[in-house]
Amino acid sequence: MNIFRLVADLMHLASIFILLLKIYKTKSASGISFKSQVLYVVVFCTRYLDIFTNYVSIYNTVMKIFFLCSSIFIVYLMKFKLQATWQPSLDTFKVEFLIIPSAILALIFNHKFTILEILWSFSIYLESVAILPQLFQLQRTGEAESITSHYLFALGGYRALYIINWIYRYFAEGFYDWIAIIAGIVQTLLYSDFLYLYITKVVRGYRKLPI
Repeated sequence: MNIFRLVADLMHLASIFILLLKIYKTKSASGISFKSQVLYVVVFCTRYLDIFTNYVSIYNTVMKIFFLCSSIFIVYLMKFKLQATWQPSLDTFKVEFLIIPSAILALIFNHKFTILEILWSFSIYLESVAILPQLFQLQRTGEAESITSHYLFALGGYRALYIINWIYRYFAEGFYDWIAIIAGIVQTLLYSDFLYLYITKVVRGYRKLPI
């Protein structure tokens, strides 16, 4: 494992802990898109089915279990413990416009036409756009709390570093995965405007980020 992937994984971990910290401290899921969180559950459930068939390392297995369980836990909290605090009237993005194209792409563009590979490809395509309901909700509210901004920045940074990871692996190992690279680029581009606002506003002390 190279340093870029390690730091990317740590930023992904950080994003989850930041989100859980926000929920714990405020006893609220205000500003968080329930639909995006459900999409992440779908992403991890379809991607990590190989946890039962393909052992890589303890690190790999622990990370898979953590991301899967934490995403389910967040959805559980939002649905059953904090339902009165999140804003379904603002969380109105039509997720079928993300799920159906991702499924079609996975059936057409995959590494091997097997169930596990198709589901893995589907998870990669879906993850690249899973943040759209969250960004759409932020646009509707016009601002984001700083802790929510930190969560999104960590997610965006994780994907950007994964692109660097793939570049490094190409030159150092001669290995590349075009599905993951293209999806990662798309996902990073979706974050680009937000990342610019984050750097220019939040790090200068703004308590809320104008969107």
